[in-house]
Amino acid sequence: MLRYSNRFFFSTLDTLPVYTKPGGDMLENETKTFNRLLGNTLNDLVAATTNSSESVGVKNFETNTKSSDLELKTLYTLAQCTPNLSSQDCRKCLQGALQNIMSCCSAKKGGQVMNPSCNLRFESYIFYNDSKNVVSVPPAYPPDETGPPGNPGEDNDHSRTIIIAVVSVTIGSIMLLCFGYYYWQRKRSKSYKEILKKNFGSEGAMLESLQFNLATIEAATDKFSTENRIGKGGFGEVFEGILPDGSKIAVKRLSENSSQGLLEFKNEVLLIAKLQHRNLVALLGFCLKDEEKILVYEYVPNMSLDYFLFGSQKPRMLNWLERHKIIGGIAGGILYLHEHSRLKVIHRDLKPSNILLDDEMNPKISDFGLARMVGINETRGNTNRIVGTLGYMSPEYIKFGLFSEKSDVFSFGVMVLEIISGKKNINSHREYPESQYADGLLSNAWKHWRDEKLIAMVDPNLTEVESHSEIIKCIHVGLLCVQGNPEVRPSMNEVVQYLSNDSIELPIPQEPAFFIHSQMEPVATTREMEGQLANHNQYSISEMSNSTLFPR
Repeated sequence: MLRYSNRFFFSTLDTLPVYTKPGGDMLENETKTFNRLLGNTLNDLVAATTNSSESVGVKNFETNTKSSDLELKTLYTLAQCTPNLSSQDCRKCLQGALQNIMSCCSAKKGGQVMNPSCNLRFESYIFYNDSKNVVSVPPAYPPDETGPPGNPGEDNDHSRTIIIAVVSVTIGSIMLLCFGYYYWQRKRSKSYKEILKKNFGSEGAMLESLQFNLATIEAATDKFSTENRIGKGGFGEVFEGILPDGSKIAVKRLSENSSQGLLEFKNEVLLIAKLQHRNLVALLGFCLKDEEKILVYEYVPNMSLDYFLFGSQKPRMLNWLERHKIIGGIAGGILYLHEHSRLKVIHRDLKPSNILLDDEMNPKISDFGLARMVGINETRGNTNRIVGTLGYMSPEYIKFGLFSEKSDVFSFGVMVLEIISGKKNINSHREYPESQYADGLLSNAWKHWRDEKLIAMVDPNLTEVESHSEIIKCIHVGLLCVQGNPEVRPSMNEVVQYLSNDSIELPIPQEPAFFIHSQMEPVATTREMEGQLANHNQYSISEMSNSTLFPR
């Protein structure tokens, strides 16, 4: 028997699972007499097995041969427990096996019951090595020579001493290896716990089950081979991997010079481990060893939303039903973060590249490295470290370091307008050369709203005429979300209601943030704007993330 487990099982009685195997044909005659003979023989065998000792033979092992005048002339039996079991546990295990074998295999010419700790079997033929108590050892002298003079009794005593010595050394070596492995496992477990405590403090205990061994991740990704790489950004690289059980994973390996440092790594592990929602990507585990910082996620096969909207090699165009489902799913995920989870989380980096799509095009919000957890009763926070992605950050966050739920609402509104138009917010003014408004998609959307020509901003690939009213409503919701004044932006709860209920009358939106009239000086280019923002007060956006995707 060969066995492995994720727990210590030496010297432990385990009677489940039970494997039963009736053997041979049914007896035709005298079945009651045979069953009585079988029961008595096995009872005697169990007693002999648990009374055996290492000085007589192999511990917890016994065979027996019984002759009879019945149809089955000879009955061969064997009982065995794992050698590390005590006699008392061995007896208990075999007695349970005896009950099972009498239940499954009575009146049969053979039968076997096995469980992790013992084995009981009978047959009408010999199925074991009859010399069970003899261990083959090389002769003391070559076969063609005669040994030293002496009586046969002395030779037998000498042989028995050798047998006992060999068996004792063998069992001792096995036990030494077992305890050595157990000690090594405990030492490794202690090392993992120390790493968790050092990096995650008192919350490290709950993360113990999420730790991945680096060797397991390397094997799953073929040592982070380029063939398995499916994405790359400022944080590092993402690889597709396959675990030994055949399940696929996505492995996010942070580079040493990643903008997402140890602080963001720990933040993401702690947050996602506590969050569960169908529109949030699931964290399966992590690895933190030496310089390696690795996150292991569920595998989401359809890459990210920006790959479908803006990718240079789009796999295909998204139809309106898919886009509408994506908008609703993102809204549901953000609402969970803001109001329905046991934590109150502000993501702070919502953008299409952080929206992953599963095989049914359901969206899953990812990348919680910049997310902030706030008190349930708190509505906002502030920071002197501005991080995020230009084009999706709200104006109050860029200017004053103030973030709130309405910051995520702003980012969501930008994404809604991008999903409907198929154009990016940043640099989108270059895509509208005829526009007198210099600040891109938001300005262009407001212009079409004011001129009552919203259909003109819709992606021309959306040809579903019957969906025009639904599309216009989503643009309306998007404009409500990107209003310059955060106080008048709707909450995500209101957004979800707007999207799902046609009977609600939507308020009239105010001008979007960053809306600049034509008589004002032209807005700087994106690169110049980044430089200006980097020098604005004490804030910096040098940690903006940038993603590059690789098609499969």
